[in-house]
Amino acid sequence: MTERAALVAVVGPTGTGKTALSLDLAEALAARGRSAEVVNADAMQLYRGMDIGTAKLRPEERRGIPHHLFDVLDVTETSTVADYQRDARAVVEDVQQRGAVPILVGGSGLYLSAVLHDFRFPGTDPGLRVRLEGELAERGAAAMWEVLRDRDPDAARAIDAGNGRRVVRALEVIELTGRPYAASLPDESRSWRPATVLLLDVPPERRPELKDRLAERARGMFEHGLLDEVRGLLEAGLERGTTARRAIGYAQAVDVLSGRSGLPEAVEETIQLTWRYVRRQRSWFARWTDAVRLDAGAPDLFEHALARIGVPAR
Repeated sequence: MTERAALVAVVGPTGTGKTALSLDLAEALAARGRSAEVVNADAMQLYRGMDIGTAKLRPEERRGIPHHLFDVLDVTETSTVADYQRDARAVVEDVQQRGAVPILVGGSGLYLSAVLHDFRFPGTDPGLRVRLEGELAERGAAAMWEVLRDRDPDAARAIDAGNGRRVVRALEVIELTGRPYAASLPDESRSWRPATVLLLDVPPERRPELKDRLAERARGMFEHGLLDEVRGLLEAGLERGTTARRAIGYAQAVDVLSGRSGLPEAVEETIQLTWRYVRRQRSWFARWTDAVRLDAGAPDLFEHALARIGVPAR
C-alpha cells in the first residue's frame, strides 16, 4: 500500500465473513502504527433501525474502530447509488487525508463498483421517468422486467424481477442512450483510486455448507426479534419507503405482520431469496479480474489477506 493512497475493499457474497476479516485487518494495521476505519458498502445497513435482518454490528462490537455510513438514512428515504457514491468517496478521501486506511466492506456489488471503479451516471428525463413509473404502478414489476428482458437480456439477468425501481431505471437509461444498460455500468477495467480488493468466497464443494449457514441465519433472525424490529420500523414509515421495505427478510416480516403470510412461509422465502442473492453477487464479482480471490474458510485467510495488502505478518 502507498502511504497516502491506500484503500482496501473486503467484498464478497453474503455470509463469507467480510465483517470479521475487516475488523482483524484494521486491528493489525493499528498494531503496526497505521490506523484504519471501516466504510460500509451494504445498501441496507445504511438504514437506521435495520439491524437484525442486516446482521449489523452493534457499536460495542466494533472494537473501537471508527465505522462510517451506518445508520445514515431513515427507512422512508430512498437509497440511490449516485448518493452513495458521493458520500462514500467523500468519506474515503477524508480518511485518507487523515493518514488512515479506509476499509470498504460489503456485498452490494453496484454500490461497491460505484466507489471503486470509473462510474459516471447517465442523466435522467423527468417525463420519461414519470411514464415508466406509471407503467410500473399499472403493470407491476414482473411485467416491466419482462419488457427489460426483451430489450436487454443481460440487464434483466443482473436485476431482480421484483426490484421495480431498478427495472425502471434500466429501461430509462436504455431509452435515453439508445444503448444496452450495461454500457452505463462501471468500467471495471479502470479504478477510481488505487485499491486492493479482497474477494471472499468459498469453493464450490463447500457451498452447500454456506447455504446451510445462511438458512440457519435466516431462521435465527426471526427467532431473535426480527418481527419486533419490523413492527417498530412500520411505525417509522417502512412501507412508505421505496428501498428499505424491499430488503430480504424485512419484506417477508411485513407480510407476516400484515397477515399476508405465515411465519414458516416467510422464513422459507427469506432463505430462498438470500441464496438467490448470493448467486447474483457471485455473478457480479466474477467480472472483477483484478480482485484477490481468497477462500473464506481457509485457516490462513487472515495471513493471506494481510500479505495482500502489503503488511508483513509478525
